Amino acid sequence: MTTPPNGLPEICLQEGLDCGSCTASTARELARACPGLPGRMVAQLFVQIHTHAACARMHRNFARAYEEALEANRPAEMKKPMGVRPLTAAAAA
Repeated sequence: MTTPPNGLPEICLQEGLDCGSCTASTARELARACPGLPGRMVAQLFVQIHTHAACARMHRNFARAYEEALEANRPAEMKKPMGVRPLTAAAAA
């Protein structure tokens, strides 16, 4: 990958991507494909996906976007009303 004078990978400039939207988009895709990864794994995958030196400063943005995507994709928990016991089936012999 060649590097233009401003330090960004040429492919990013060709695609019209800025660093924030690029890493956030990748993090959302990762969260969709691999939800619940530990932080160290997310960090390792960032380094493997974004190999250009100019991308390194976006590590925090990637991790934050991954966590936000997990929260957005998590289904709302069904809350049980207080004081109501769950129904149980009795075995009949």
